[in-house]
Amino acid sequence: PRLAYCEAHLNASGQTCRAALLDITERKQAEAELRISASVYQTLTEGVLITDAENRILSVNPAFTRLTGYPAADVLGQNPRVLKSRWHDAAFYRDLWATLLATGQWEGEIVNRRQTGEEFTEWLSIHTVYDAAGQVQRRIGLFTDISEQKRIAAKIWKQANYDSLTGLPNRQLFQDRLEQDLDQARRAGQTLAVLFIDLDDFKTVNDTLGHAAGDHLLVEAARRVLACVRSTDTVARMGGDEFTVIMAGLKDSGRVGLAAQAMLEALAQPFVLNGETVHLTASIGITLYPVDGAAPLDIMKHADQAMYAAKQQGNRFHYFTEALQTAALARLQLIKDLRVALDEEQFRVYFQPIVDLKTGQIAKAEALVRWQHPTRGLVSPGEFIPVAEECGLIHALGEQVFRVAAQWVLERRRDGAPFQVSVNKSPAQFVGGNTEQTWPAWLAAIGLPGAAIVIEVTEGLLLLDQPEILAKLQQFRAAGMGLAIDDFGTGYSALSYLKKFHADYLKIDISFIRGLETNPEDRALCEAIIVMAHKLGIQVIAEGVETTAQCDWLRDAGCDCAQGYLFARPAPAEAIAW
Repeated sequence: PRLAYCEAHLNASGQTCRAALLDITERKQAEAELRISASVYQTLTEGVLITDAENRILSVNPAFTRLTGYPAADVLGQNPRVLKSRWHDAAFYRDLWATLLATGQWEGEIVNRRQTGEEFTEWLSIHTVYDAAGQVQRRIGLFTDISEQKRIAAKIWKQANYDSLTGLPNRQLFQDRLEQDLDQARRAGQTLAVLFIDLDDFKTVNDTLGHAAGDHLLVEAARRVLACVRSTDTVARMGGDEFTVIMAGLKDSGRVGLAAQAMLEALAQPFVLNGETVHLTASIGITLYPVDGAAPLDIMKHADQAMYAAKQQGNRFHYFTEALQTAALARLQLIKDLRVALDEEQFRVYFQPIVDLKTGQIAKAEALVRWQHPTRGLVSPGEFIPVAEECGLIHALGEQVFRVAAQWVLERRRDGAPFQVSVNKSPAQFVGGNTEQTWPAWLAAIGLPGAAIVIEVTEGLLLLDQPEILAKLQQFRAAGMGLAIDDFGTGYSALSYLKKFHADYLKIDISFIRGLETNPEDRALCEAIIVMAHKLGIQVIAEGVETTAQCDWLRDAGCDCAQGYLFARPAPAEAIAW
């Protein structure tokens, strides 16, 4: 059937009739469709936002208000950026608009802000309506709040990837991170370590005290292991009483052994469970990439094998390779021996004279520490000083050396001669501690002027350019102590630091002195250092002088002082003949 509209008109005499029929079927259909569209628009559960070509909001539906909190009256005529959150950067919006302008549409996940300020995640689809000329007429945005779906998805992901008891990554996430860290290690050419930790006799705790106590122990064990590693390392629970650790980006693999030992000591501390004190031990296997393998499966297999080797040898840590195992054990033994040596005062201070090249007189000396090990004999400082620095024993060692050296120079100055002694201070000694206060106080207590002491540091310390280091050096100088820069020329020598730190002495490294007789470059470098130092008002001391020819050349070049085997070897105070 068709819909028609009819009009009839009579002429003035009432005799003629005109009739017009208009077919309005299509108009009625269009009106019905508009009513349906309006109904849909009003009842949609998705938010709808319509803008003009200038990106001004023309219309929003009730769902928009429900989802954003904005009434239509508050946003009509506004730019949609009223919904913008702080979640996305400018690049995100540039990419969105680039796609929209190029294709006429964009779809994706975006975080916007409700009228209350609360941020929510929505899935947004934007479509462009063009006019007959191809110009933008309208843009229609349709969005759905997916915040709850995101929350549920995140919860499911966490349940799938994290241990519900300890909160640590589980086996699945550990494997993912291991693969990622191995890829990074390959690209960067770095070392990576995996530690496999097994709690010994955990089953006994579970059986005797119950599963609740066992769970509490696992949570506490996880906390203790976490405290022994860096924030960038991954600690995971593989299941039961087994934990794993990834230590990536290692510059010194020796740190792995120290971390493992710290874990053993932490886990050996008593656990208090239901009022009962429980003592536990652990066994740790260690494997290194790329030394022990490259594939994740091999890495884990080797760590597991090393852990069982550790368990067989009795609650300790064990490297997969024998060579590393030997080195790690030697390092730990050295640390133990260092502690004993400090307690038993096995360290001795030797002194080497520093000779004035103009007069031939000895008015200075350098204090050098030596370790007379009860079974190994004399241990090289190059072996034990770095370990002492790493494990923190350098502070106690440095204190012993300083006090012995100060007491010795006090006796040396009894006849009134202005003798000086140089005391080496490593960069590690400037971290923590307050020797800039205690050392001057000690000197005052024994009646020794600060000018009797020279603090000797390497140029690498100055290049750290840390305000606290400068402040401490200034306090030493305020107490009258001198400053010597050791091993000058071997690092990144910077003249600005010499002026900034007000050095009194530069010590030319032995590596340049050895070549004075044969290497023109070494002679040129030594000569340049001497001239430069004198221009800055700094005296120069040559280290490692062993021949008369070296001594004569240095004297002729204007070097102020020298030390080395030519004059005397380092010796303890009681054996000094100079």
